[in-house]
Amino acid sequence: MSVTYAQGFAAAGVPAGISSIAGKKDLAVVTNQGPLDVAAGVFTSNRFCAAPVQWSRGAVADGHLKAVVVNSGGANACTGQAGYDQSARTAAAMASKLGVDAEQVAVASTGLIGELLPLDNVLQGVDHAFGQLAESEEAGSDASHAIMTTDTNPKTVTLDGSGYHMGGMVKGSGMIAPQLATMICVITTDAVISSEQAQQSLREATGTSFDRIDVDGCMSTNDTVLLLASGASGVEADAKEFTSLLSQACASLARQIVGDGEGSSHDVNVTVEGAISEEAALTCARAIAGSNLLKCAIAGNDPNWGRVVSSLGTVPESVAPYDPNEVTVDINGVRVCDGGKPGESRSLVTMEEREVTITVNLHAGSAQGTIWTDDLTVDYVHINSDYES
Repeated sequence: MSVTYAQGFAAAGVPAGISSIAGKKDLAVVTNQGPLDVAAGVFTSNRFCAAPVQWSRGAVADGHLKAVVVNSGGANACTGQAGYDQSARTAAAMASKLGVDAEQVAVASTGLIGELLPLDNVLQGVDHAFGQLAESEEAGSDASHAIMTTDTNPKTVTLDGSGYHMGGMVKGSGMIAPQLATMICVITTDAVISSEQAQQSLREATGTSFDRIDVDGCMSTNDTVLLLASGASGVEADAKEFTSLLSQACASLARQIVGDGEGSSHDVNVTVEGAISEEAALTCARAIAGSNLLKCAIAGNDPNWGRVVSSLGTVPESVAPYDPNEVTVDINGVRVCDGGKPGESRSLVTMEEREVTITVNLHAGSAQGTIWTDDLTVDYVHINSDYES
């Protein structure tokens, strides 16, 4: 059911003629029918952030939103004042339908950078979507399809708390780096929570999920994660339980992104153990996960642990102190590197399954961290070399 699983939300996904794919659903709307209109947001740290990000940061700053409009088929990034005006007009069009101020509507866009949206199509799409708004499972499904770009399937999640519900949808397949990761994500809940708790919980949840996936090391201009709370269940959520549930939702959606990485054939879990701190472990894991040489080796089912340690060695000692002669590397349970030198034969490693696990132990402390990534295939090159055409 996606975003309509929680009470108090209606959604729609319609074809608006924004995408270059004829007839594709490419505009989604999610509305919060209350009684609360609590909201929180986390956005890209890219300095070339898109116009919708600039608009929505301002819209959600007070912790309240009535709706969000999401389009695929165009990022509206690096489009100057004209692009910002398009985001403002899109929000105003939805707001007029709901009888609220434009600043109570967030906007998110995904697609090609450097081109304005066909605004007439967008505005007509908003009108069409408003007329299709429903609380049904089908409406939630339509919305999750409408936000897809190079995704091969919709990505959704539903979870139950103690008397309240949570649902979510995300799009993402390429331009995924562990600094939020490229996505448009909307999560809804009917729990009763404050704006402050919503923001705190969302920041914690994204920090252990979307911040820890890496498909291709490329950060988008449009990353947007929005949490909307209607309070329709009437149940005041326990802060600890709510954060845990939201973290589960974000983790599920993040893993689905990795599982649909552009052209990928393996999902790769890179865990670094025995570090002096979690930050050190994550820095090391990111260095390993970001290696294109390692990604290519995994695509070829080659457990080349040399690619692991060479990438690990680029992390400065001041950030992650360890003795290279103590480091171990396990690939799918086989210790291929033992104390900085060859361990068991790499021929013992099987890599036919989709998931590959790389575990590095620095033997320098007790902290650990995990980054999820994909391999790098010829299909990835084809997808991105043909992207504009």
